Amino acid sequence: MPRIEALDVAKRFGRITALDTTSLTIEDREYVAVLGPSGCGKTTLIKLLSGIWQPSEGRILVDGRDVTALPVEDRDLGYVFQNIVLFPHMDVWTNATYGPWVHARHKEDVDHVGTEVLDLVDMLGERGLFPSELSTGSQQKVALARALANRAKLLILDEPLSGLDARVRLDLRYALRRVVKDLGLTAIHVTHDQEEAMSVADRVVVMRKGRIIESGPPETLYDRPKGVFTANFIGESNFLEGAVRRIRADWAFVEFRSGYILRVPAKGLLEGDPVVVAARPEWIALTKEGFGNVIPGRVEGRVFLGATQRLQVRLFTSDLVSVDVPASQSLNTARDVLVSFHEANILVYPRPYEGLQEALKLE
Repeated sequence: MPRIEALDVAKRFGRITALDTTSLTIEDREYVAVLGPSGCGKTTLIKLLSGIWQPSEGRILVDGRDVTALPVEDRDLGYVFQNIVLFPHMDVWTNATYGPWVHARHKEDVDHVGTEVLDLVDMLGERGLFPSELSTGSQQKVALARALANRAKLLILDEPLSGLDARVRLDLRYALRRVVKDLGLTAIHVTHDQEEAMSVADRVVVMRKGRIIESGPPETLYDRPKGVFTANFIGESNFLEGAVRRIRADWAFVEFRSGYILRVPAKGLLEGDPVVVAARPEWIALTKEGFGNVIPGRVEGRVFLGATQRLQVRLFTSDLVSVDVPASQSLNTARDVLVSFHEANILVYPRPYEGLQEALKLE
């Protein structure tokens, strides 16, 4: 079973750095999602891992063996592309079994493999149809089956769901993870969709500007991201800039514009530190109590989200924050409210040296 290591790899095209010096280890049977905005280097990284491109520097190891110079066809991997690539003149069965057939496997083996992989992706009943007769979701299932048919233990998925309808994407997420886990594969899944990454992966690797900036289990990256970019890119967050005015025992008191103060965990903070306080829309609430971790504001907008509604509240600090409340709660715009910040759910970061807006930019 493959354990993949990228050791100080980089890719440059003249003066353009597509991937800065990066190291990454993917354990045997681990499902890793590489997540980031367009142009962050995630596709470059998997092209280096797969052998499509050679790194400008660094090494790629598979189970301790240096495969840096090994071409893609010799790396024993399955690759599913963003753009669905099927032979239009071949039916589902022939597309799925193309790899074993090209490698001159016995007919009995080809039949067994074809039946197995098409059954895994729920396409065995459509084995006689041609790509033009299938939906895009079904076509991508066939592409996945073809990648699996070579019996490779490493599966690389390059934005495989980005061209599909929302409902189809949702269904295929579960199918992908089920197949990978059932077969005991090592999988690398590239996406710019945060929800997709969190729903399929054991571990999410976040990239920005050609670098890996953070990685960890989806729950950890959502609940306790290490940086403001991750806090904003995975899920949504409200950010308030302030400064630590005093520290008492385990608590720091952060002052914002107009003199409003929130109590936050003091770990790692010193008096006078400029900080950014972050809280997700579902972590803050409206309250009738005028004391504690509360900042007044006025409702400026409302968006219906089904079971909840998202309010846009202009705090009296001048910051605009999003607050999720039950859809049944009747609230009109231009209404004054009190916004409560629960200490346990507040994230605190040093103020970025380049400025908050620059630190949050996707490019």
